[in-house]
Amino acid sequence: MAARAVVLGASGFAGAELLRLLESHPSIDVVAAAAATRVGAPLSGSFPTLKSLDGMTFVSVPEALATPADLVFSSLPHNASMSLFEGDEAFKIVDLGGDHRLRDPAVYEQWFGEAHAHPEALEGWVYGMTEFNRAGIAGADRVANPGCYPAAALLALLPLVREGVIDPAGIHIDAKSGVSGAGRAGGEGFEYTSVNENLSAYRVTGHKHIAEIEQELSGAAGTEVRVSFVPHLAPMTRGLLASCVGHASGSGKDPASVLSEAYRGEPFVRVLEAGALPHTKRLTGTNSAEVAVRSDERTGKVLAFAAIDNLGKGAAGQAIQNANLMLGIPESAGLEVYPCRP
Repeated sequence: MAARAVVLGASGFAGAELLRLLESHPSIDVVAAAAATRVGAPLSGSFPTLKSLDGMTFVSVPEALATPADLVFSSLPHNASMSLFEGDEAFKIVDLGGDHRLRDPAVYEQWFGEAHAHPEALEGWVYGMTEFNRAGIAGADRVANPGCYPAAALLALLPLVREGVIDPAGIHIDAKSGVSGAGRAGGEGFEYTSVNENLSAYRVTGHKHIAEIEQELSGAAGTEVRVSFVPHLAPMTRGLLASCVGHASGSGKDPASVLSEAYRGEPFVRVLEAGALPHTKRLTGTNSAEVAVRSDERTGKVLAFAAIDNLGKGAAGQAIQNANLMLGIPESAGLEVYPCRP
C-alpha cells in the first residue's frame, strides 16, 4: 500500500515541485495539500496536468495535519514550522524550511535574529544531506532538508574537507541561483523587471545559509570552519552553480580521485571527467547534481564546483530522496526523471 503524504506550503515553488514529482511516485500518494492563501480553491486550477489531484482542494495547515498520513513535507517559510511539531507525531516529517537545520539554538538565534521556539527539539532532527548521512536519515522520523545553497556547496566541498585536501581556513564560495530559490514570495528585487538581463550579489556577509554550511563542514573537518559566501541572483528561473575555492593543504591526495571515490555508486551525483565543468541546464527538473574539481598549481588553490536544480536537489527532489529512505523504499523512487531540454 502506498504511503500517505501531506504537503504543507503546496502553492509555493518547492511545494509545487513536490506535487509534480510525487504525481508519478510509485509508493507515495498525496492525501492533503495546504496553502493558507488558497484554502477551498481546487488544486486543478493551479496544477491542471496533475491528474491525481483532481477533486482535491487546498486546505489549511491544521486541516492538513489532521488528515491521517504517514509522511508530512513541510515547505513553509522560515519560522513557520518550528511550533507545528511537538515530537510525538504519528507521521514522519521532512522539513524543507530552515527551522530545524541548525543543531545549536544559540547559533540559530545568531543567524535568524530570534530565539528558536523549541530549542529542546532540535536534537531530534537529522540533517538530510543524503550522500553524507544515509544511515541516520533511514532511521529518522524527523529530517531537516538542506537549503539549496548548502546542498550545492557541500556536494562540492565536503569530501575534500573531510579528506584533508583543502585547508579548512579561508574557503570562499561564490554561488549563483535562479530566482525561484527565493520562493514565490521573494519580494522586492525578485520581480521580472529587476531580474531580467541583470546579475546581482546579495546578503554577502549575513546570509542564513552560512551557518548551515559551516556546521556541516566543521563536522567533516573535525575543527571549526569559517567560510566567506557570496550568493548571486541570476536571470534564470531555476538552477544553481556553486564555485568554491580553498587553499590546497599539501596532503598529497589527488582532489579528483577523492571526489570520484566519495560519489562512487551515488545515484544522483555525477562526477565530471577531466576538462568538463558543471552546467545547470543539464539538471533542470531533476534531483541530479554535477560536480568537478580542479587544482590550480600556480596559486596553490583547489577549485571545486557543483551544479544542481535549486528546486530539485536543492529542495523537493532531495526531500523525496530523504522520504524514500525514511519509508524504507528504493531511494530513487519517483526521482528517475529526465532533465527538461531546452
